[in-house]
Amino acid sequence: MGKGGALSEGVVKKILLSYTYVAIWIFLSFTVIIYNKYILDKKMYNWPYPISLTMIHMAFCSSLAYLLVRVFKVVEPVTMSWDLYLKSVVPIGLLYSVSLWLSNSAYIFLSVSFIQMLKALMPVAVYSIGVMFKKETFKSETMANMLSISVGVAIAAYGEARFDTWGVILQLGAVCFEATRLVMIQILLTSKGITLNPITSLYYVSPCCLVFLFFPWVFVEYPVLMETSSFRLDFVVFGTNSAVAFALNLAVFLLVGKTSALTMNVAGVVKDWLLIAFSWSVIKDTVTPINLAGYGVAFLGVAYYNHAKLQALKAKDAQKASQTDEEASKLLDQKQGDNERKKDESQG
Repeated sequence: MGKGGALSEGVVKKILLSYTYVAIWIFLSFTVIIYNKYILDKKMYNWPYPISLTMIHMAFCSSLAYLLVRVFKVVEPVTMSWDLYLKSVVPIGLLYSVSLWLSNSAYIFLSVSFIQMLKALMPVAVYSIGVMFKKETFKSETMANMLSISVGVAIAAYGEARFDTWGVILQLGAVCFEATRLVMIQILLTSKGITLNPITSLYYVSPCCLVFLFFPWVFVEYPVLMETSSFRLDFVVFGTNSAVAFALNLAVFLLVGKTSALTMNVAGVVKDWLLIAFSWSVIKDTVTPINLAGYGVAFLGVAYYNHAKLQALKAKDAQKASQTDEEASKLLDQKQGDNERKKDESQG
């Protein structure tokens, strides 16, 4: 009884820890999105410079990641040649910088709720690009699911009260670049046996992003900033904003490391609904019934996609377990055969 109670207590503790990691990630992700919207929106803080904001984040993350890796040695740096860095990390850094730039720019033109609805297209983009680069197998059933998500998002867009074409183009561009980045990580790093946790990822990728963002910043935002008083930064606002963005990366490490990437996908759906509710009730963004109906269709598609991935992972684990049992059985049979042969030889 005591032993069973101890086991039960351990399971409960594990479940509570998992929910804690999920809650921390949702809170930080939620905070970063709302904070960025607050800074960039012309009706709020009114600092509509997405490249500058992204560069501040990258400079902060680069500095802190350097301290954690090189000075405090919290994590070990990955062994990486310059050739591998230039061919693998630099392209990923370019994609990441453009993705962040476009997604932050979208907050100037679109409501938080509508952006979350458009982000439901991420599985569609990742799957389509994965098929294009032959990292995913084309399946008509999966493509039909992707089509249902796309239709749901299209309905939500049709019902959007503050539809802005430029904002939609920016957000869809951000989704495409982010999806390409995720596939490229699989192709360029994972295939080479290199795994980066969020700290080492920021250590290697953030400086690249900073360099890539510098060039458009010089021509697009720097001249405007020089002409306005906005060039003087509020270190409290931007410091806390950058700190929360960095903390979010650590929360991703905790969530994926202690649970799974699939758990993060499911938690992301919960976060999106919370953001839509917050956007409607607090920021007073208009959310129409057509918006919700369309996003409901997309949500069901994403939920089915996550369910299918979970079943595939379970089947893969079961296959591995079966192979392990089969190998163990062969070894046991071989051992028994050896013992019997030795016995026969001794008797002979």
